[in-house]
Amino acid sequence: MSERHPARGILRGSAEGPVIVAHEALSFWGGVDPASGCVIDVHHPLHGASLGGSILMMPSSRGSCSGSGVLLDLVLTGRAPAALIFSEAEDVLTLGALIASEMFEKTLPVLRLAPDAFAAVSRAKSARIGDDAIEADGLTIPVSPPATAVLDLSEADRAMLDGREGIAVQQAMRIICAMAVAQGARDLVDVTRGHIDGCIYASPANLTFAERMAELGSKVRVPTTMNAISVDYANWPQQGVPPAFGKAAARLADAYVRMGCRPSFTCAPYLLGDAPVAGDVIAWAESNAVTFANSVLGARTAKHPDFLDLCIALTGRAPRSGVYLDHNRQARRVIDVDLPDGVDDAFWPLIGYLAGRVAPDCIPLLRGLAPAEPSRDDLKALCAAFGTTSAAPMLHIEGVTPEADGAAADADRAKISRADMIAAWSLLNEGPEEVQLVAIGSPHASLPECRALAAAFSGRRRHPGVAVLVTAGQEVIAAARSDGTLARLEASGVEVLPDLCWCSISEPVFPVATRAVMTNSGKYAHYGPALSGRRVRFGSLADCVEAALTGRVPARLPDWLS
Repeated sequence: MSERHPARGILRGSAEGPVIVAHEALSFWGGVDPASGCVIDVHHPLHGASLGGSILMMPSSRGSCSGSGVLLDLVLTGRAPAALIFSEAEDVLTLGALIASEMFEKTLPVLRLAPDAFAAVSRAKSARIGDDAIEADGLTIPVSPPATAVLDLSEADRAMLDGREGIAVQQAMRIICAMAVAQGARDLVDVTRGHIDGCIYASPANLTFAERMAELGSKVRVPTTMNAISVDYANWPQQGVPPAFGKAAARLADAYVRMGCRPSFTCAPYLLGDAPVAGDVIAWAESNAVTFANSVLGARTAKHPDFLDLCIALTGRAPRSGVYLDHNRQARRVIDVDLPDGVDDAFWPLIGYLAGRVAPDCIPLLRGLAPAEPSRDDLKALCAAFGTTSAAPMLHIEGVTPEADGAAADADRAKISRADMIAAWSLLNEGPEEVQLVAIGSPHASLPECRALAAAFSGRRRHPGVAVLVTAGQEVIAAARSDGTLARLEASGVEVLPDLCWCSISEPVFPVATRAVMTNSGKYAHYGPALSGRRVRFGSLADCVEAALTGRVPARLPDWLS
């Protein structure tokens, strides 16, 4: 961005309102209530603030790909910010605003400001945005128009864009091209498979979008899996889920299945038998899945927002930008980790959570972890927690992940110390000692995790005042049933649920009498208080079993931090 144009328009529009500044990125999904427009992330500095009608300024977004659906719903119900101003590249909320304009004729301006201009506007009490300038408390900053670069499209791309393959594909290609230009891409890339995140009923807007696309005759053209949905598809009526919610969530899943998506209903598609391998060019949404695919599998996918995931699946094409390109996969921050002796499985999500806070907007290289020999499940937990606190689509772990062969020449340095770990442990353990629910499976539990949980119970039954719920994909549950693991868990009073995950469980499947939750997931420890309205405790799988047996979680540090 040149000095001549310190502000760039990403999406056109005019707006005015009070300036609200978030110096820390925010996930709209799990961080903003679509019913009110208020910030519900208890860990965010803006917790409790109402964003409706504001000029919202923040570096970028972070966390869930579903933030685009939350923003779209806020726009359609009149509760959205009046405009969004970022200081860094941002895709998730931008895509939600783009869908609002393209499909619903509702405009929400999106701008990106250079650091000095961002700082100047952030000091203002109110601002007015027009097509060519921002006015803020007597300050006027010129705004350059949105990029209009011509993409190098193939003949097949042009056929889709011209409507020769139908209205649905044309709409999808229009959205893809608009995002490609905003991202600075020069052309599009073929993808071999997709994963849909927008099938979670994050808001009514998700259903409105999906059914509209299905009614247009949309059909995916690459194999496309589906994320966890918001209900146990076959059993929700018997579970007491309110029909208004259950039917809407099921209709949303049905819409994507009608469009040819595979009803895998898992937030961990890398656990499926046909997971991608190194070098595969794919198009996944769902923050933990994206991070794991890039970091651990060595596949290539941008962190695609909800709605763009379907557009790419309908066309088989994605903007060739971000981590699809070699040079964008390099680490820009090297983080030295002070590895304690004797760490357990709780260490990995804690480190992922901290790594995201230390590298909220860039790909990090973590050093010092290889001697602890993380398992695939350890890396799953680390990647999921990283995705809650960072906008980056991947990370590297020296000596562990396949592309951790160095960092960019201009990479800076940081450190995660034992003191940092203690502080983060305390932050994620603000709940009381007495718990009524143990939550396992965020992301979905693997078969080894289910086996480890069954072995930890060793036939002992849970405390009668504590519910233990595990969420897992249908494929994992079938394998657990086949080898007897499921029967062992059920004998200990553990309930295993398919199709939905902790970030989409609602009452009464989430036990209504619960006052506090124990989890081994760094991701859910972060999102849980806002999503459930309950306080949360965090620890290892062994800690979760102890809580299930006794109903209590002693307030102490793990041995490796003591």
